[in-house]
Amino acid sequence: MIKILLADDVKIIRSGLKAVLAGEDSICVVGEASNGKEAYELAVRTQPDVVLMDMRMPDFDGGYGTKEIKKKLPDVKVLVLTTFDDKETVSMAMDSGADGYILKEMDNDQIINSIKAVAGGINVFCGNVFRSIRKESQPEAKPDIQLTERETDFLRLICDGCDNKEIAAKLFLAEGTVRNGISRLLEKLHLKDRTQLAVYAIKNNIV
Repeated sequence: MIKILLADDVKIIRSGLKAVLAGEDSICVVGEASNGKEAYELAVRTQPDVVLMDMRMPDFDGGYGTKEIKKKLPDVKVLVLTTFDDKETVSMAMDSGADGYILKEMDNDQIINSIKAVAGGINVFCGNVFRSIRKESQPEAKPDIQLTERETDFLRLICDGCDNKEIAAKLFLAEGTVRNGISRLLEKLHLKDRTQLAVYAIKNNIV
């Protein structure tokens, strides 16, 4: 069962999402929040698997909520669900550590599939946002940095949503070797987490 926390300042949107998700046996809504601060506080209490986070909310926006959740609860996935796909909003989400970014205009089935993918460790970005990340969002491309073949394999598999154990199995390596290799890769690229590694791979046409 995937536990979902809804964060949106418009109550009718939360109600609509809750009704849509109620039809999925594998998904359970455990709470609703109207801003980023409430989302963070509810996440601490309810320990959801995925937070569906709007970005533009009063008082404390989705960027605040995402950053606090990822800081305190790094295993909780944050999937941005918003109306906006402008550079500023996308950058705010990515810089805050969001695990995915989709738009409210998407079909219900697409939203549900995105939730399941993010819960399974796969970063999900809708088409417009994917292109925006490639062109605009941080971290900036570092073409002068040379990657080894193994480091490139790590990046590709991270983008596929593989965890360290799965990467180790696919590359016939020890899990500790993968963990240490990814740590060195983060240090080499001056990045802080796997989401930024995925963004880097996208911007540099590695995937």
